[in-house]
Formats: sequence, structure tokens, C-alpha cells
Amino acid sequence: MAWNEPGGNSNNQDPWGGKRRNNGDRKGPPDLDEAFRKLQESLNGLFGGGKKRGDEGGSGGGKGGGFGLLGIGLVVLAAIWLYSAVYVVDEQEQAVVLRFGKYYETVGPGLNIYFPPIDKKFMENVTRERAYTKQGQMLTEDENIVEVPLTVQYKISNLQDFVLNVDQPEISLQQATDSALRHVVGSTAMDQVLTEGRVQMAGEIKERLQRFLDTYRTGITVTQVNIQSAAAPREVQEAFDDVIRAREDEQRSRNQAEGYANGVVPEARGQAQRILEDANGYRDEVVSRAKGEADRFTKLVAEYRKAPEVTRERLYLDTMQEVFSNTSKVLVTGNKNGQSNLLYLPLDKMIQGGSGGGSPTKGVGPMASGNTDVTPHITEPQPTRTRESR
Repeated sequence: MAWNEPGGNSNNQDPWGGKRRNNGDRKGPPDLDEAFRKLQESLNGLFGGGKKRGDEGGSGGGKGGGFGLLGIGLVVLAAIWLYSAVYVVDEQEQAVVLRFGKYYETVGPGLNIYFPPIDKKFMENVTRERAYTKQGQMLTEDENIVEVPLTVQYKISNLQDFVLNVDQPEISLQQATDSALRHVVGSTAMDQVLTEGRVQMAGEIKERLQRFLDTYRTGITVTQVNIQSAAAPREVQEAFDDVIRAREDEQRSRNQAEGYANGVVPEARGQAQRILEDANGYRDEVVSRAKGEADRFTKLVAEYRKAPEVTRERLYLDTMQEVFSNTSKVLVTGNKNGQSNLLYLPLDKMIQGGSGGGSPTKGVGPMASGNTDVTPHITEPQPTRTRESR
């Protein structure tokens, strides 16, 4: 039965342990003051602040209630402090603990506790790579303005330096990046900034930026610097494109000229070398021939001194043989006594007739009889017996 039904509660009490009112209103709500008083008495009993037996005054109960509330407050504060003092460091994180504002320790992964407010902790992810993007107009070495977009990837390498040495180290990173970028772009020509020089520029910016951060002791390590495609400002983009096209035309013409030069110059050098080799060969030939003639003459002098007449005759015969070997006309005498007529053999006509398919002329003059001595008899020239036949 319900406690408020007729006959359901013989003690005429409500569920909170109090007697029902005498006004007969069984359906009214319970007395909140009475319920709160019962709860307070129960808590006072838990913490030793309940009324002692035989105490009929209310002073002891009020004192016990004050101590009970203080205990509850202390328990709540202790629970809040414990909740905030215990913390968990993840595998990718580290925590720096300061005690009285001074560095105390660096805590690794796991369950840890510190003691606020005398302790203060700073916890950061030290393995995740962070990125910072920078873009602005820069002045190049040849006084051209370009827009250079830059992305810097970094991570925290020393959490103690990151927390203690520099106020807002990431702001310092951005300022150092701006300084390094302007220095490198300002010492580089526009062509290198826009084309193949970006990789080299990125390396120089990374090196200079890391040197700045190490000097500041920010505890930050730069892992990568990427430079996207640089471009001219939009206001001068058309003129800049014209300059680029003109430079490309210049480069193409230069490549064509270099290709033509690579084809002509080696050939000319080869011809010049061949002429030099021919000249050297001719020089060696002339020198060797001159030395041989000089040596021959020296030996001939020695033979002439031994037999002058024989040597003179031999020299004459050699000379006439050399002279007659270069002509197509032959003069033949009839006999040794010189009484027959002088015959002329046109060897040039005979050679032409032989090459034309006919046989050479046979039996011409005394040569066909077999009685005439056709061996040239060469003696000293006699003007009365020599005539020229043309």
C-alpha cells in the first residue's frame, strides 16, 4: 500500500520519517524544511557532528552543522585538486613542469601528477609536424618584384627551450622566415626565382632559418621548406609575359647559333688540321729529298775523283734519259756512222691510235727492215747533223 492511503501507514508518518500534519491534507507535498533538516542531521552524524544524548538545547546541533559543512567543502576541494593534479601524457607528447616558476622537470608519456598552484605544467605534441605558410612580394637581385609563396614544415625538438626561452616562439619563427626569405630572394636573379633556382633557394632558406632559430634557442627544428611557383604581380603580368617570351626567343636563337657553330667550327678545324698535316708532309718531303740529293752529290764527288771520264759520261746519259722520258718525240739515227737520215717517231699519235682500237703502226721506215739499228746512239751534240722536225 502507499504510505498515504487509508490504513497504509499506521504510524501516520511520511517517507521522510516525519508525522503527517493534523490538518487532514493527505495529498499535500512533504515539508522541505523538515526534509533538509533530516539530511543535515544525517550528514552531521557521518562527520561526528550529531547531537549528543541528553542535549536538549539547539546550540550543540548548530555547531556540529558548521563543522559538517566545512568538511564537505574540504572534501570537494580535495576532489577538485586531485582531478586537476593528475594528468596523462600521450605517447606523442611531453610536458614541462615548473615549480615556483622555475624549471623542474620534463615528463614523458604516462600517468603523472603535479601540485598546483605551486607547480605549473606545459604539455605539447613534440612529434607532429606543423606547417606555416608565407606569401609576399619580394625584390630580386636585378630589381624585379615577384610574389613568392613559401611553406615551412617544423616540429618541436626541445620542449624546455620552446616553453621557457622565447615568448611566442611560433611568432618568432614567422618573423625569422620572413627575414630569411627576403635575404635569399634579394640575392637571387629573377630567372632563378621563377625557374630552376627554387630548389636551391629552398635549401638556402632552410639553412638560414634554422641558424636563426638555433640562435634564439626556440627549440624548433625546420624539417622542410617548399617554394611554390613564383609569379609576377598581377598588375604587370602581361608585360612580364612579354619579357618571358622575348627571353625564350633569345634562348632559342642562341641554341640555333650554337648548333650551327658546332657543325661548322669542327669542320673548319678539320680542314685547317689537314692543311697543316699536308704542309708538314711537304716540308718533310722536301727536306728529306734535299738531304738525299746532298748526300748523293757528296758520294758522286768521291766517285768523280776516282774516274772523271766515266762519271762525266754517266751523268750525261742520266740527264738525257731524264729529259727524253718527259717528251713524246723520239729522234732515231740510221746507223752508228751517221750516214742515214734522221727519223722521227710520233709516239703520241701511235699511243692515241692504239687506244682507239687499232694496232700500232708497224714497219715504219727503217725500223721494219730489221737491219737498222734503232738503239739511240747518244753522243755529244753536233750542230751540223741535227735538225728539228715538227
